[in-house]
Amino acid sequence: ALPICMATISAKYLGDLRVECTHMQSGTKIITDAPVDNHGKGQAFSPTDLCATALGACAMTIIGLYAQNHGVDVTGAEMEITKSMSADPRRIGKVEVIFTMPDRPYSEKEKIVMERAAHTCPVHLSLHPDVEQVFTFNWRQ
Repeated sequence: ALPICMATISAKYLGDLRVECTHMQSGTKIITDAPVDNHGKGQAFSPTDLCATALGACAMTIIGLYAQNHGVDVTGAEMEITKSMSADPRRIGKVEVIFTMPDRPYSEKEKIVMERAAHTCPVHLSLHPDVEQVFTFNWRQ
């Protein structure tokens, strides 16, 4: 039998291409705006910005899970996420995530496993194969 699914997010259209989204469990709210190049105000994340952000955050979470389970500290890792749009149809064409890892003495094995872990995140695996996903790791040591 399939589990009973409850809504995890509720959302309300506020007008002017703006949507207020509420995470049901925590009450946290996110506002989205259409980007300026698509008739919006660009005063908040666009829905496609959130998708690109979700990829970086998800990959970092999976790296964090590996680190937590193996006594490795990745606290302070930073990311820059760049989203490029394609036309006909308008969609995300490419997402680049640059990870800058903390200056710690990671072993070569730890580096390899963390880089591979990023590619197992659910968002990475959920995006259409036509969306180019590029992960780059900067190791400071």
